[in-house]
Amino acid sequence: MPLLFKLHNYASLIRFTHTVFALPFALASVALAWPSHPVTLRSLVWILIAMISARSAAMAFNRLADRKFDALNPRTQQWELPQGTVKVWEAVLLTLASSVVFVYAAYQLNFVCFVLSPVALAIVFFYSLTKRFTWASHLFLGLALSLAPMGAWLAVSGSPIDLPELATPFFLGLAVLFWLAGFDVIYSLQDHAFDRQEGLHSIPVRFGVAGALRFSSFFHICTVIFLAAVGLSAQMGVIYWLGFVIIAIILFWEHRLVTPTDLSRINRAFFDFNAYVSIGYLLTTVADLFLMTGSGIGR
Repeated sequence: MPLLFKLHNYASLIRFTHTVFALPFALASVALAWPSHPVTLRSLVWILIAMISARSAAMAFNRLADRKFDALNPRTQQWELPQGTVKVWEAVLLTLASSVVFVYAAYQLNFVCFVLSPVALAIVFFYSLTKRFTWASHLFLGLALSLAPMGAWLAVSGSPIDLPELATPFFLGLAVLFWLAGFDVIYSLQDHAFDRQEGLHSIPVRFGVAGALRFSSFFHICTVIFLAAVGLSAQMGVIYWLGFVIIAIILFWEHRLVTPTDLSRINRAFFDFNAYVSIGYLLTTVADLFLMTGSGIGR
């Protein structure tokens, strides 16, 4: 059916399946906030809508910003905008509509989220421009996704903001920032020759393949440190720390898959292993909180 085909193209354009990266961390943040800030079903629904719409707007804008390069890059020439299966005006409309939905969802949550929603959009849109002038673009992408757990906490807590309790979502946001930057560096290895040719900036272009993998390892060490900080600040129990150990092992193994002499397993390291990290973190965090109460989340 034409409508289903078009919806499939839109979902492919924004890589809807990659929602598995940021969304679990946003939900984990909600779970961590729940003991102090019980969440209604209505709030949870609007958080989900805000997350999905913000990411859709960011991805559609990214495809628009990069469409010239995507049409030249052999790896991306079959994507929707270069192939014309999604028109430029459709991507523009999708960006605008998703942005409006995000701002409205933020309005439905609380005043703090509503006021900060344009700032969040500016940050996630700005990332798409950074590889034109800085090799630290991976960190800007990490910053964009780090807004998910921090925004989810603010959506639950509202105002007035209790600054001391923001330590937990702040640490979780930093963990997401470095986690995302780490695996984005690995993913960008596929394009380092093309990026260098086109004058685009990235860690692989600036520091080479081996140097980029060292940066990625350092970023993931930072991820482990900040996930530990979350556990300590939230006074988590044994299940959380078991999940923490498993996640550290997964990240370590991810760096065993990709080496300077063997880049053939980049896609597996990028998607499979990092999906295990995000979903595993959510499940073990919720399970730990549930165990500590014996009958649900909340102390």
